[in-house]
Amino acid sequence: MSHPHHLRLPSPAGPPQTGHLPFADAPGVPDPIEVTSRWLTRGGRPWFPVSGEFHYSRYPAGEWEEELLKMKAGGVTAVASYLIWIHHEEIEGRVRFDGDRDLRRFAELCARHDLDFIPRVGPWSHAEVRNGGLPDWVLARDCVPRTDDPVYLDAVRPWFAAIAEQLSGLDRAHGGPIVAIQIENELYDQPGHLLTLKRMAQEAGLSAPLWTSTAWGGVRLPPDELLPLYGGYTEAFWTEADGGWPDTCRKHFFFTHQRDDEGIGSDLRPVSVRGGEPDAFADRFPWATCELGGGMAVSYHRRPYIDPDDIGALGLTKIGCGSVWQGYYMFHGGTNPAGELSTLQESHATGYPNDLPVLTYDFQAPLGEYGQYRRTYHELRLQHLLLADFGHLIAPMESALPERRPEGQFDRDTLRWAVRGDGTSGFLFVNNHQPHEQLPEHPETSFAVEFPSSGGELTLPSVPVTVPSGAYFCWPLRLEVAGLRLEWATAQPVCTVDVDGRAVLVLAATDGIAPELALDTATVSALRTPTGDVTPVGDRLLVTGLRPGTDALVEVDTADGGRVGLLVLDAATARTAYRGPAWGAERLVLCGDGVVFDRDEVRLHGSGTATSFAALPAPERAPVVEGVTAEAVTDGVFTRYAVPKAPAGEVSAVQVTLVRAAGPAPETVTGVQGRASAPADKYFDTVAAEYRVEVPDALPPGTLLRLRWSGDVGRAYVGDTLVADQFCAGRVWDIGLDRLPAEALRAEGLRLRILPLRAGAPVHLPEQARGERETAAVTHAEWITRRTWSVRAG
Repeated sequence: MSHPHHLRLPSPAGPPQTGHLPFADAPGVPDPIEVTSRWLTRGGRPWFPVSGEFHYSRYPAGEWEEELLKMKAGGVTAVASYLIWIHHEEIEGRVRFDGDRDLRRFAELCARHDLDFIPRVGPWSHAEVRNGGLPDWVLARDCVPRTDDPVYLDAVRPWFAAIAEQLSGLDRAHGGPIVAIQIENELYDQPGHLLTLKRMAQEAGLSAPLWTSTAWGGVRLPPDELLPLYGGYTEAFWTEADGGWPDTCRKHFFFTHQRDDEGIGSDLRPVSVRGGEPDAFADRFPWATCELGGGMAVSYHRRPYIDPDDIGALGLTKIGCGSVWQGYYMFHGGTNPAGELSTLQESHATGYPNDLPVLTYDFQAPLGEYGQYRRTYHELRLQHLLLADFGHLIAPMESALPERRPEGQFDRDTLRWAVRGDGTSGFLFVNNHQPHEQLPEHPETSFAVEFPSSGGELTLPSVPVTVPSGAYFCWPLRLEVAGLRLEWATAQPVCTVDVDGRAVLVLAATDGIAPELALDTATVSALRTPTGDVTPVGDRLLVTGLRPGTDALVEVDTADGGRVGLLVLDAATARTAYRGPAWGAERLVLCGDGVVFDRDEVRLHGSGTATSFAALPAPERAPVVEGVTAEAVTDGVFTRYAVPKAPAGEVSAVQVTLVRAAGPAPETVTGVQGRASAPADKYFDTVAAEYRVEVPDALPPGTLLRLRWSGDVGRAYVGDTLVADQFCAGRVWDIGLDRLPAEALRAEGLRLRILPLRAGAPVHLPEQARGERETAAVTHAEWITRRTWSVRAG
């Protein structure tokens, strides 16, 4: 006989503290931002922001706008970016804001598309940049950087002034997008210097309702001056090669109320492992994040491989833990610019503990170095759709943990779950996934949640279920939807959409768990379901037997005369769902590829194999795709439209020729902290395997060269110019053809040089890269054609 997992929600806490922090929005703004001790508000309503990091100076300016729209369609509401000093002022006195460094244009594009902007002004950023972003000339001065040394401050002051000039008129007082400014980064022991930098930034003219600081590692902050922001990563490139999966990463797959992560940046500071004691700022500040790992960089000595479900489980678990601000680093990958005086990556040569690739900063992010869509993007978008519609409900809800919970970080057998509730309603979170070690399934699972305010208990589902290994999900508890009370659903809320005056709540089923809907009978006057059974059980109507899909719409007439729909999509289809303004109305769009919404136009991004998209509600007239009225067919309650296929023969086969076989792998040398260093440049000229890639003239824009390869380090050259690189970590190696110098490419072609890895090298490789690591070879090559379809109103 099964026994429900039990949790009693605490009695609702009193109102949060307000007015106790010196954060103030600009006078007269229509949606003033405020910070309470437990959540943020905007326009007087609880506000649950989603921020994503995108470094403009690591991406071509001509593509910024489309990439920002991709982020917005993925549910990001605020774009964060380091302003990397060395990218702008590598040579003292020559501050550059041209081309890919055009900070003002980037901020204006955010504003144009209703995205908030969060400049992280440094002056030290880290960001895996040379000197942490400080120009060499600053370090050459007789000063102590990152302190109140007057010589150092004299160097910083003009940099802050230059930033302020670029962002002039883009603050909230002038209707601009800047909602927060981060001071410094990962400075844990100098609260006085952080306050000095904040005052200097304000004196330069920078303004925002929120001033923030990273808060991991037991940070000391100037009291009440900076909003502490936290983080959490699924893996770490900065730990030792032989250290295994760090415990500081493992803990993020449990529901806890510990905010701090002592592991982030632990290669650059002493570590004091916290034993679960209360967070120092928990009584005065809400739990906000800026660095939930959207992926992970790859260093030479340690090369993590990030599975998309690692990121999906991390994000959902943090919401269940109590986060009120989901901030991701990185959300969009990029490429280091070419330095005029040196390469600009973090390296042993600059005294840092890790060697990073010269160019790539892909970060395995949801959107890649060349704008590639990753499955991570779709996993996170599903959660962000939930926050867009229900974040104002979730933010004030306290996180509560069950009576029986894991005994420690190595307990794999106890179910991990939590509830966020307000005394009368809530959301139940389950995570049964973690990296590296598969968690067992949990048969005969049910839950009992006590709500003290209503004096009642929900026990769900009606029949115990098996929680599959690898599953992570959120279920609603007593959710009000346009007059209907949904007592529970064993499916995750996605969003709502208006269809002919009827509010339709879209839910996502979890593979392996049958969807079940329990409705409060008092709020229902009539109910129609396409499949399954409707059974009265006490004061509830229980809907079971639904087959999730585009036709699984339960129609409800509410007791107050309204109409509500409950649409349960299967798990795979739910991850193709986008919501946005399309062809004159807010619509749900299903597409297996990328979708962006740009005023009167929708653009689809995908491969030449994309065939269709679907919409709910359907527009009055079929939309026009690339100038041709789309053919329409019914797909459940959606209308599906055909997309023109890519012209045949558009891409030829990849011709890759071995020019030189690899010689013996170079000896491994070590650098800072005794960690393995990347091989010297000379070895790419002498012992690397070399391949020549024939690049046809007819390749369409957006084409990627995708390589499967083995070895240690790969570099791509056009002539003598390094154009792409990667450390082998079991992932494909993409090279964007649009980024390569066209004339030189036609004249000299593309060359690949790959070094083998020396046997026994002290380098951590994931399982995906442990095959023929000592063989330097291209094992497969293909052209990936990415197309964009313009879809306009018919």
